[in-house]
Order: sequence, then structure tokens, then C-alpha cells
Amino acid sequence: MSATTSRFQSCASSSEAHGKLAKLVHTAGKRKESISRATVSEGKGTVRINSIPLEVYTPAAARMKIQEALMVAGDLMDLNSITIEANVKGGGVMGQADAIACAISRALIKWEGSDQMLNKYLEYDRTLIAGDSRQTEVHKPSQSSKGPRHKTQKSYR
Repeated sequence: MSATTSRFQSCASSSEAHGKLAKLVHTAGKRKESISRATVSEGKGTVRINSIPLEVYTPAAARMKIQEALMVAGDLMDLNSITIEANVKGGGVMGQADAIACAISRALIKWEGSDQMLNKYLEYDRTLIAGDSRQTEVHKPSQSSKGPRHKTQKSYR
């Protein structure tokens, strides 16, 4: 027990010797089948989604949806002093973009720690913080494969 405690103490003391501990914020966002995890740390102002820079992320509509979350926070904080890494999986392209935007906006609010930032996001678009709870409707059994409420065509003659 004492060996593990001393090991942790030595790690903490060595990081304190180099300066203060690095600030990290981890958050998650969901939309339909997409799940995104965002990490905000001190850095040079880069934004990467699945190791791809935001400037080259395609399609353009998804990129603009993600940039909305950054533009809202741009007035209240310096985005050039932080690095944002986001990983996303599952779902479609726009569902992933919504999940990334949700995770990034939650991370920026947590990073800043101010109610002013939270209120600005809530005024702009509540779903960036609270998420969009709508889900696709499940297909019902013994009906057509076209959709959850579609019935098979019936002939009366």
C-alpha cells in the first residue's frame, strides 16, 4: 500500500515541479444514434474531430453546425488559447454534427465556469446544452418495412 501511495505522490510532486497541473475538461453529447466525446485543454486554438481538423471536415453543413457552438462562445472567451479534441461514432452525418456541437458547447461552459456563458447558449439554442431528445420511431411488427405506421396495401375488390 505504501509503495503505491509513494508512487502517486512522486508523480504529483514531479508535475508540480514543472508548473501547475494542466486543466482538462471531458464532456459527452448525444443525438439519435451518435455519441460524441469532447476534450478541452490548453493549447493553440485547434479543433479536431476524429483527428481531422475542423477546417477540412466534410460535409460543409456539418462543419457549419459545429462552428455554431464555437461562434457563440467566441465573444466571451479566447478560443485561440485552447485545443478541442472530439471523437464521434454512430449515426449519420448530421446526427454526428449535432452530437459534436452539443459536446463542445458543454465542454466550453464547463471550461469557462460562468453562468453568463450558459445563459448565452440557452438564448441561442437550448439543444446545444440540453440535447435533442427526439428519437426515430420503432417499426411495428407485422406491418410494412416502409415505416413505423405504414400499412400494407389492401384491395377491396
